[in-house]
Amino acid sequence: MAHTSFDQLGLIEPILKALQQEGYSTPTPIQAQSIPYLLEGRDLLGVAQTGTGKTAAFAIPIIQHLAVDGGGTGRGGKRIIQALILTPTRELAIQIDESFRSYARHTRLRTTVIFGGVGQKPQTDALRSGVDILVATPGRLLDLMHQGYVHLNDLRFFVLDEADRMLDMGFIHDVRKVIAALPKQRQTLFFSATMPPEVQKLSASLLTNPVKVEVTPVSSTAETVQQEVYFVDKANKPKLLIHLLNTRDIPVALVFSRTKHGADKLARLIDKAGIRAEAIHGNKAQNARQRALNNFKERKTRVLVATDIAARGIDIDSLSHVVNYDIPNIPETYVHRIGRTGRAGASGIAISLCDAEERAYLRDITKLINRQVPVVEEHPYPVSGEHAEPIAVPTPQRHGRRGGQQQQGQQRHAGDVREPRNVRQHRESRPDAGRGNRPAAENNGHAGHAKAQGTDFAALTAELMRDLDQTAGGGHAKAAAGSNNNRRRWRGPRRNGGGGR
Repeated sequence: MAHTSFDQLGLIEPILKALQQEGYSTPTPIQAQSIPYLLEGRDLLGVAQTGTGKTAAFAIPIIQHLAVDGGGTGRGGKRIIQALILTPTRELAIQIDESFRSYARHTRLRTTVIFGGVGQKPQTDALRSGVDILVATPGRLLDLMHQGYVHLNDLRFFVLDEADRMLDMGFIHDVRKVIAALPKQRQTLFFSATMPPEVQKLSASLLTNPVKVEVTPVSSTAETVQQEVYFVDKANKPKLLIHLLNTRDIPVALVFSRTKHGADKLARLIDKAGIRAEAIHGNKAQNARQRALNNFKERKTRVLVATDIAARGIDIDSLSHVVNYDIPNIPETYVHRIGRTGRAGASGIAISLCDAEERAYLRDITKLINRQVPVVEEHPYPVSGEHAEPIAVPTPQRHGRRGGQQQQGQQRHAGDVREPRNVRQHRESRPDAGRGNRPAAENNGHAGHAKAQGTDFAALTAELMRDLDQTAGGGHAKAAAGSNNNRRRWRGPRRNGGGGR
C-alpha cells in the first residue's frame, strides 16, 4: 500500500504534531516503506543513500514504541537506556540526536548523545539523570561502558547507522564489542548506503528474519542532482575553483578535499581570494568543527571545505552545490559526496574538477553509476597536452544520454554542459588555434584580479600540491615518472595505495 501522508502510517498524535511543526507532511519512500514494518517489531535492513530521510524512518517508530509503552525505569525510578543508535561520526551523532529531540518534543522521553573529542562530564551527568534513547559513537560509548556509566542490559532497540562507513573507518572491532554487550532479545535496524560483502556479512550476523527496504539501486545517484566535470591541470585547480565561485551563481558550496591538511590550505586559499571559507575535518577540535558547521548552516560561511569522514554527518537544507575538488579513488564515495545536495527531491549541482592523474578514478565512477558525467569545456583553465581529450566512457549509449544532456533546440552558450561524445566532435571540427585564444585572455584577466586581492596563488598552490603528494606517500609522482605515457602502469598502484577499503 502506498502511503501519501504520515496520517496514514498509524502514528500517535504527539508525533504527528511534531512532524507538522517540522513542516513534514509526506513521507519519503524509505519512511513510507520502513515505518509500518518497524511498528510491527520487525528487524530491518535498509539500503538507502544519504539524503533520503532514513533518520526519521527509524526514529519515529522507536519514539512511538517507547511513548506508548511508557518508557522503562530501573532501581530508584531512574530511566534506563532502551534504544541505542550507533553512528560513525560526531557530526552525524549530533544530527541524529537533534532529530530525536524534535520528533519526541511532545512526549516525556529523554535522549542524549555521547561522542569523543570533548570532555565527558556533561555526558556522564546526563547519563546519571537517566535517558531513554542514547545516540553514540563507538569509541566514547565503549569508554563509558567500561567506566560503568552505560548499561545496555535492558536495551530494546538497536540501530546501526551508516554501517558501510563504520567499517571503512576501522570501527568493526568496536562495533562487535558493543554488539556482544547487547541482550539477545531486541529489535535491530541496520542501515547502509552501500552493501559490499563485509557489510552483508555483518548484517547477517545481527538481523533475525529481517525485511529489506531498498529505495534506490545500490550506488546510484539521485536524478535531481545535475552532475558536471571540468578537466583541468592539477596546478590550476585552485584558480578554476575560485573562478567558478566568482562567476557562477553558487550561494553556498560544500567542497571535498582528500586530506585534512589539504582542506585547511584550500580553505585559506579561498578565504584569501575574498570568499569566506572554513575547513572541517577530524583533526579540528569538536567546538571548532561545530562552529564552522553552524556558520555554514547560517550562511555566514559561503564555502565549507571538508574531508569525507567529517562531511558524512553534515545535513544542510537546500545545499545548492557540492564540489569534488579531489576526485575520490573509491567510486562509492562519489555517490556519498554528491548525495549532500539534491536531498529529498530538491535539485542540486555536483561539480568535479578532474586532473590527468584522476581520470582513471572518474572512469570507475562512470562505470559504477552507469551514466556519463557531462563535461563543461569552456573555462579559463583548459587542460593541456594529450589529456585534453574527454574520457571515452564504456557504458551503453542509452544510459549515457540520460540526465544532463542538453535539450534539443536550445542555443549553446559558453559554459554549457555537454556530453563527452559531443565535446569530442565539437573539438575535432574546429581549428586548434581558436581554442586557446579566449582562455588565455580570461586567464590573464583572472590572474590580475587575484593579484589585486593580494593572493599568492603560486605559493599556496605549490604548498597544497606538495601536501597532497606527501600524504599519498609520493606514489603518484614516482609511478608517473617511471611510466611516462603508459598510464596503466601507474594507475593501478595509485588505486591500491590511495586509502581504499
